This record gives sequence, structure tokens and C-alpha cells, in this order.
Amino acid sequence: MFNAVLVVCVGNICRSPLGERALAASLPGLTIGSAGLAAVVGHAADKEASIAAAEAGISLDGHIARQLTAELGSQYDLILVMEAGHRSEVMRRFPQLSGRTMLFDKWNGEKNIADPYRKPIDFHRVVRDQIIAAAGGWARRLAR
Repeated sequence: MFNAVLVVCVGNICRSPLGERALAASLPGLTIGSAGLAAVVGHAADKEASIAAAEAGISLDGHIARQLTAELGSQYDLILVMEAGHRSEVMRRFPQLSGRTMLFDKWNGEKNIADPYRKPIDFHRVVRDQIIAAAGGWARRLAR
């Protein structure tokens, strides 16, 4: 049984905040958080990511980026990463978390979700749609 899910990307300002909020909207009974492998600690969500999210009815307001640590990761039953390389990095840094780390788009083809940082808003929209679809896949399984 999963009670807490952590969504992880690199900077914790684009993909993982959106993944966190999309999952939280679908799974109100679970604890959902986010963090970054190289977080821009203390920063708000990226402006373009926030715009793209708002267009889909998801607010990233109030998000504050934080760094993934072994202590933080140990507080979550499931860690969802955006790319296979992120999973490898979690396993390298925090081997004790490897068994609970999976791809965010596992149920949508495991194609990885590209980083939209410093890309045009249209790319953010593509990534947003991928994240929302992937969150739906997890929500269907975790809600059981």
C-alpha cells in the first residue's frame, strides 16, 4: 500500500511540481511531494511551467524547490522520476531507495518525460500533457 509519493526531476521547478500537483488532485488521500536531484533550492516553479499548468487548471503557486536527500526519500513509499537516468542517479546516490523508484510515465510507454527548462512555452505544453497523462496512469493504480 502506498501512502506517500515523491515526484523527482532535476531542478524541481518544472516537471516534478506539475507531477506533484497533478497526482495530488487525483489522489487526495495520499501525501504527495516533489524534489530535485539538483534542485534550485528555495525557488518557485518556472514561469513557463506555471503558465502551461494553469492553462490545464493546475496551479503551481506556493511551490518551493527542494533537494532530494536520503532522509527525504525515506519518508515516501514510492518515488517517481521523469527519466531513466534519474532512476539510475537515485540508485547511485541512495541505493536504499532503489526498490521504491519508478518512472513517472511507467503506464504510458516508459518513454521518459523531457526537461522543458528554458524551452518555448509550446514545449512546456507538450510536457504538461505527458505529465498529466502519466499522473492519470498512476492515479488509476494507486486509487485501488
